[in-house]
Amino acid sequence: MGFSLIDYAIVIVYLIGVTVAGIVISGRQRSSRDYFLGGKQLPWWMVGFSIVAGETSTLTFISVPGLAYAGTMHFLQLVLGYVIGRILVSQIFIPAYYRGDLETAYDFLGKRYGLPLRRWTSTVFIVTRVLASGVRLFATAIPVHMVTGLEYSHSILLIGVFTLFYTYTGGLRAVVSMDVVQLFIYLSGAIAAVGLILHRLPGGWESVAAMATTGGNKFELFNMDWGGSVYGFFSSPYTLVGGILGGTFLTMASHGTDQLLVQRLLGCKSQRESQKALILDALFIFAQFAFFLLVGLCLYAFYGGVSYQSLGLQSSDEVFPKFILENLPVGIAGLVIAGILASAMGTLSSSISSLASSTFLDLFKQSAAGNALSRNREILWSRLLTLFWGIVLIGGAMLFTDTRNPVVELGLKIASFTYGGLLGTFFLGLLFRRTNQADAFVGFIAGILAMSAVIAATTIAYTWHTFIGCIVTIAVGNASAALRHMAAQRQQSGPH
Repeated sequence: MGFSLIDYAIVIVYLIGVTVAGIVISGRQRSSRDYFLGGKQLPWWMVGFSIVAGETSTLTFISVPGLAYAGTMHFLQLVLGYVIGRILVSQIFIPAYYRGDLETAYDFLGKRYGLPLRRWTSTVFIVTRVLASGVRLFATAIPVHMVTGLEYSHSILLIGVFTLFYTYTGGLRAVVSMDVVQLFIYLSGAIAAVGLILHRLPGGWESVAAMATTGGNKFELFNMDWGGSVYGFFSSPYTLVGGILGGTFLTMASHGTDQLLVQRLLGCKSQRESQKALILDALFIFAQFAFFLLVGLCLYAFYGGVSYQSLGLQSSDEVFPKFILENLPVGIAGLVIAGILASAMGTLSSSISSLASSTFLDLFKQSAAGNALSRNREILWSRLLTLFWGIVLIGGAMLFTDTRNPVVELGLKIASFTYGGLLGTFFLGLLFRRTNQADAFVGFIAGILAMSAVIAATTIAYTWHTFIGCIVTIAVGNASAALRHMAAQRQQSGPH
């Protein structure tokens, strides 16, 4: 049906409105603690919804319906692991973080092991986040381009400049406040699309249920197939064990060690409020993923159960954008695109703020010059770093021209290389008191090398990556500690 002037007006009003509201709500920041942590006074429910928005990129908005369209509801096994992982983070990681009054996730490793490891893990986070976020911003421009006809570069600038403006001005409080608004905007867009599909299908939801159970059961939740062999078991992403275990470890890494999400949890008023925020996130994220999978089933019924290839598409990710482009009426199309922009802006603002906070608090402020800054200078440097990383992400995203670029593929996969090692290093610090900084360094590097080998030389499914990297890191870190203790004992006993 195309994108009308009314649709453009809706998008423009949304962009201007969310930017102005973010600036007004944010208030005044008097220190880097206010700017990057909201003064540790953020309401738990707002943080909970903000985490949902921050972890829901446009790729989620577009790709998850495609999983159900081309397959079943097996992805929910992974999401069940997400819920378990969040519960574990709330009980293991958050108490440790609030005992130390931490400023960043990597501050924990600094207090436990020493400043060099804090700087190293923060640097790894910065490198991986820059690459991953730049690619995801570019990926956001693809559906916007498909529906509106805007050039990729124009779409990236549109999203990036408005997001950077309120993130630069208001810090984490603005990011969190606008995340809540953006969460309900993108959900409203998805709900409107589902409502339209059900309205157009003769039997409504009954037609969806009938189509989903014809020739198989697309509602199937648990995959009890073990792959036929050990190799097949580890190569299948959505087996029951692989999905739940993979989701659990992936979430412990993302919500327990990644500054992108930990930053919000550290902004709550207390440990109890931080735990409540994460449990709210767990409940909401399960419902959200279930809903987006149902969007895929509705699309499957709408298109008569044909494969995405029969629709002339290259992947199932393109089904939802195709529906938006061809079927949404005036006004609804604008709302859905505003929803896509909202999911992108929530993720981008989180990336910019977390990069700036980690750079300032973990690296610059730990230097002699950074430690001597006045509060006004802290705010100035915090904003300058926010501006810098915003420009880097926007500029980096504009360098890409298509999704087949190997850098794009690396950006989407890069967390698989580092998450396991990072999570294992945190577990070494939390659970294994005999380990020291050298053990943690050796374990972390071993975890990254192991995952590089697994990803390059095997077909082991991505759901196993974080688990394997974590186990290798813990094993090598403890082996290093054991060897060190044995050497120390020999030295003490002396020659016989």
